[in-house]
Amino acid sequence: MHTPEMRRKLFSHDRPDIIYAIGDVHGCFDLLQALKQKILDDAAQQHGSKWIVMLGDYVDRGPKSSYVIHELMQPMTGDIERFCLAGNHEQTMLDFLADPRRDHLWLQFGGMETLRSYGIGEIPDDLKALRTQLHEMIPADHISFMASLPSLLAVPGLCFVHAGVVNGIPLQRQEDKNLLWIRPKDQTMPGADNLFLTIHGHTPVRSVSLTDNRLNVDTGAFMTGRLSAVKITRGGDITVMHAE
Repeated sequence: MHTPEMRRKLFSHDRPDIIYAIGDVHGCFDLLQALKQKILDDAAQQHGSKWIVMLGDYVDRGPKSSYVIHELMQPMTGDIERFCLAGNHEQTMLDFLADPRRDHLWLQFGGMETLRSYGIGEIPDDLKALRTQLHEMIPADHISFMASLPSLLAVPGLCFVHAGVVNGIPLQRQEDKNLLWIRPKDQTMPGADNLFLTIHGHTPVRSVSLTDNRLNVDTGAFMTGRLSAVKITRGGDITVMHAE
């Protein structure tokens, strides 16, 4: 179990006809399934190439994190392609799994709910017993999946990322700590021209919001019972979709 030094960044010189971007799921598997069905129904009416982009934070806080990870590891059927980005909660879970201890930040960060979804109810005092339990109950391929997630996906005019980008720094040089953790107030640099729209989650908002060339899709599903997505056409039209 190790955390990659630097996550991959994905760049495409072409963009599909339609992209659906889904905000932070946080273990809300039932909402994810409902929203996925809405998206598939909508996509079936559309011509051209279609992507789903997951914006990270699949685990923690909600009740069914293990189900969400299992679902995202399955291949998509039909003519739609899915990309899953890393969130800070996946990163923190990997940090815990690499060095499990009772006082780890992750356990106060939503990690206990995630462990329960894998069938681990109590944290044993003995670290050796804890390591054994984690090894037995959390599938290795779930860990590999989280470790392999890219930190950024960019297409002409659009950048998809969990938390945001630092304006004025080329995307290739953006650091994972910012891509996974930055807050909106820390993203702007004086005089920096941002020539693309950044689509992100991470910082919950009451409703999907567009400010400063940033489109925030995290409507705090585990608190609000509302999981949101945006549909972006090649022509730039943006439609908000929800599951509640």
